[in-house]
Amino acid sequence: MTLREYLVASREPRYSIAMAVPLLILYEGLAAVMTRSSYEGVRNGADVLLKTIFVTLGGPAGVGIFGLLLAGFGAWLIVSDIRRRGRLITKVFPLMLVESLIYAALLGSIVNALTSLLLNPTLATYQGGVVQIGLGTQLVVSLGAGLYEELLFRVLLVTGITAACTRLGLRRTPAVAVAVLGSALIFSGFHYVGPLGDPLTLPSFTFRAVAGLLLSGLYVARGFGITAWAHALYDVALSILIAA
Repeated sequence: MTLREYLVASREPRYSIAMAVPLLILYEGLAAVMTRSSYEGVRNGADVLLKTIFVTLGGPAGVGIFGLLLAGFGAWLIVSDIRRRGRLITKVFPLMLVESLIYAALLGSIVNALTSLLLNPTLATYQGGVVQIGLGTQLVVSLGAGLYEELLFRVLLVTGITAACTRLGLRRTPAVAVAVLGSALIFSGFHYVGPLGDPLTLPSFTFRAVAGLLLSGLYVARGFGITAWAHALYDVALSILIAA
């Protein structure tokens, strides 16, 4: 497989969505373990938001409906893509993981540098810290960030804003630019909502908005699977460093 073939294939649903399945298993599995260990309600905020919508609409069965729709639609996309383009080549997945690791390793330093360019360097001191909660809890939140925040703010929001802008007459490129910027600002603001939200400060809001811009750009360029893993790995590494 050539580099060009890899770059094209890794964005396609049969790889991009399948790549996210282990992340879903890790998140849901660890969240279940933490719940049994008396950490009730340990969930990522984007996960809670999405499931709350379904509970509001469908009552107690809403969470199950959400899970079935998520799994069913993902499986349908994978199977349909395999039928159109052929079987999975397993060596693509390790390459996608390595690519995600590279992005995760670079994300923090790039965001800090860009934040410093936007703010007075004496103000740009935010390091993307996390709320001081137990490591196990933070790992659940971090894995969920990679999965559900990317699903909400990239797959749904970037795609939705892009579609809305094109229907209003914008060309594809400016529509995507508006979607990337808008989703980044909403993504940043989301981190100040709820009991685990950060205190709102200019450096932290700017840092997260810049991170949202980069993650949205990465989603547009490289797809959901790689972006989800890059985000999750970055947050997990940050959680471990802070807990050490």
